[in-house]
Amino acid sequence: MQKNFVDELRWRGLINDIIPDTEKVLLEGPMNGYIGFDPTSDSLHIGSLVQIIILMHFQKFGHRPIILLGGATGMIGDPSGKSKERNLLDNKILEENCKSIKLQMEKFLDFDKKKSNSTLIVNNYDWMKDFSLVDFSRKIGKHITVNYMMAKDSVKKRLAKESNEGMSFTEFTYQLIQGYDFLYLHNNYDCKIQIGGSDQWGNITTGTELIRRKTGQKAYALTCPLVKRVDGTKFGKTEEGNIWLDKKKTSPYKFYQYWLNTSDEDAINYIKIFTLLEKEAILKITEEHKLNPHQRLLQKTLAEEVTLMVHGTDDLENAKVASQILFGQTDKDSLKKIDSQTFLEIFESVPNAGINLELLNKGIDIVSLLSEKTNFLKSKSEVRRAIKENSISVNRLKVDESFILSKKDIIADNCILIQRGKKNYFLIKVVI
Repeated sequence: MQKNFVDELRWRGLINDIIPDTEKVLLEGPMNGYIGFDPTSDSLHIGSLVQIIILMHFQKFGHRPIILLGGATGMIGDPSGKSKERNLLDNKILEENCKSIKLQMEKFLDFDKKKSNSTLIVNNYDWMKDFSLVDFSRKIGKHITVNYMMAKDSVKKRLAKESNEGMSFTEFTYQLIQGYDFLYLHNNYDCKIQIGGSDQWGNITTGTELIRRKTGQKAYALTCPLVKRVDGTKFGKTEEGNIWLDKKKTSPYKFYQYWLNTSDEDAINYIKIFTLLEKEAILKITEEHKLNPHQRLLQKTLAEEVTLMVHGTDDLENAKVASQILFGQTDKDSLKKIDSQTFLEIFESVPNAGINLELLNKGIDIVSLLSEKTNFLKSKSEVRRAIKENSISVNRLKVDESFILSKKDIIADNCILIQRGKKNYFLIKVVI
């Protein structure tokens, strides 16, 4: 019996709109389907992860995923779900972004050309770059009326009386160009279905309509809901901005923390959307979580599964160790495993001070360090009192009044961690 891809998405909450008979034709045998990604950055973010995971399911169920990189459409900007027109990017930047995204995609999907459903990556710039406006108008434009295009929600919202921005002709043509993408893939790669976010429904159905009018054949489509937080705040955003898939833009530690800090209500949804765990496993984890919510099993499983999928085993383990540091669940040896960037991210909000390496080479007594050299504590007497209370630690090791801080105490390339009690942290940055 053919596995039901649509049914899999349905129970995970990943179906918003679907063209009639889509589920039926997908059950009849393997099918080629695509999702488009506009290369507006050199990395995708976790909002794009939804689409990537859908393609992973698509491939898992025997179908062939096609990734369309919008080297051409990225020059225009998709108005769907936008209140303002995007900045236009030049071809050189878009080309570099496409290369980076392709490398990211290779971590998630099977590109083995020996397999019939190996992933295919295409760039719409390849077929749009030599397509003149006159030719496009004659061959494509005449098949879709302005009335049809004006009826799309993405257009109506931008042209509404309350909108001050309006819409450029450039953006207005976006849906027609995306529609042509579907037609091109249909004719050249036997692509029968397009998948996207719910804000793409208008653009996608323009493609199915264009295929019908140009070829007389039926094409299919489905969209997934846009992921939102229960509290109404935007998914995938922090105060610092987007959560990126590239660890140079968002460290594995911060990536892991984002999922770990998810609310119970969101975690119940996210574990279905963002992991490949089977239904039975997810239901079991959810029930166990409800019995002991304080243990945050849902959040821990979610954070581990997504971080593992995006960053791999080593980065996951480092992120877990880093997360344990704040709770005092690590020793000096564990601290040494953390790189400088992650270490500074963990303690970015704690008091810090710089110490010259030359001073460390000579040695600094702990009393002078905490009072005169850093002002972490107000006076030498306060330092001595804290030491007598056995509350001062250097890199997780308790110290007495005779302790001399030296070069050997440096961890994470240029840091030394001081602690008073369980919750009061101080960070020393060693400067040359």
